Amino acid sequence: GDSSVALQVQEETIEMKDVFSVKLKRRRFAGQKKGGTLLGITIFKCLNKEENKLTDCAIHLNNSSEDHCVLWFRHLKEILNGFQNRPKSLKVFVNPSSHKREATHIYYEKVAPLFKLADIKTDVTVTEYEGHALSVLKECELQAFDGVVCVGGDGSVSEVAHGLLLRAQIDAGKDTDYVSKPVRAPVPLGVIPAGTTNILAHTLYGIKHAVTAALHIVMGHIQAVDVCTFSSPSKLLRFGFSAMFGFGARALALAEKHRWMPSSQRKDFAVIKTLADLKPEECELSFLPLQIPQEETHEKDRKKKERTKKGGKDQWQKIQGHFLNVSIMAIPCLCSMAPRGLAPNTRLNNGSMALIVVRNTSRTEFIKHLKRYTSVKNQFNFPFVETYTVQEVKVQPRLKSGPDAKENVCLNAEGNYPWNIDGDLMKEASEVHVRLHPQLIDLYGVNTDDLESSQATCNCI
Repeated sequence: GDSSVALQVQEETIEMKDVFSVKLKRRRFAGQKKGGTLLGITIFKCLNKEENKLTDCAIHLNNSSEDHCVLWFRHLKEILNGFQNRPKSLKVFVNPSSHKREATHIYYEKVAPLFKLADIKTDVTVTEYEGHALSVLKECELQAFDGVVCVGGDGSVSEVAHGLLLRAQIDAGKDTDYVSKPVRAPVPLGVIPAGTTNILAHTLYGIKHAVTAALHIVMGHIQAVDVCTFSSPSKLLRFGFSAMFGFGARALALAEKHRWMPSSQRKDFAVIKTLADLKPEECELSFLPLQIPQEETHEKDRKKKERTKKGGKDQWQKIQGHFLNVSIMAIPCLCSMAPRGLAPNTRLNNGSMALIVVRNTSRTEFIKHLKRYTSVKNQFNFPFVETYTVQEVKVQPRLKSGPDAKENVCLNAEGNYPWNIDGDLMKEASEVHVRLHPQLIDLYGVNTDDLESSQATCNCI
């Protein structure tokens, strides 16, 4: 500044871990693309503006010396290049049909400028049909990218995550029909929310905010996340994070039949209509409870553990009956409509799944249970709701025969039961086996310390 003007000195410290870009600042005339009068350098910083929201801000450092500016510029760039997790090249998928068809606008107006500012090269595919991203991922040269980004809703993210993990199995030479021990995804996945509910984005960032999501990607914040495999007795069906069978799946199936309606109206219509036709599913659930290793202090404990290992099949538990809804979730599944999450007792990477079973009850009681999700009250504090912490689950529907067969309202013409996997509809007729695979994929999102802090708060509530 001007030394002749007396100003109160204010000192500000900027940590380089919060900086994502540095540029030489020049004054240029209209139409001038190169050169210009050097003014100094500009540092672009990631700022935590509110509890979960990230924003970017620019700090201008004035200096007219070309030598000084270039020296500082090179040194700061060298430091930024030393952050290992920050991507230099990204494969981007944009679903133009998501929600109100705003994904393309969100990407090019809010996300792409930040990627460009951070000197991240991008290869963008605007998807044209369901399964487009999956087919591209099977063929593209993934080693050329540091990460994959999906701009869309839960269904789009589910497809990209499945494609990324399926590609990993293919590259590892594994049989993709039966995957007992899958290999990890080769690159992280970034999620830019542009759908209706955006459960995965809410769970990762605590907010639906495209700039926040983009800055987590730019800053290289990586979070290892547990993934499930959904399999029939004969083949792998899907990689995913959460699933619903019963009410949650039938509501989605009904919504998919009314795609011509606006998204919010379609969702409300499907829920109300499914509640009006509320019927339980008769099925058998087998599950393997989470085995928590404990220190062996006595010889008796050691022998008991050995017997347990030999007779591992005895650890499985079974429940049968009529169920209105069955949820299997490896992540908390937060969204604006469920601030505590659909499964608040699990985490992104704690090596367990939540099995939530809602037995048959009256429509009134079931609606009370659903309403609890929108509050901070315990939605499981009902006599007809059971929760389990598990590693594996098998769901075996019991198909009715005879005069009551017409009551199988959940079945389609081919006799398949609908499943809601990460907001994506899947139809399967036979038993579905769900296995948990700890930390199978890296997602761009909050770091572990932030996650544990927010989850501790959530669990206290």
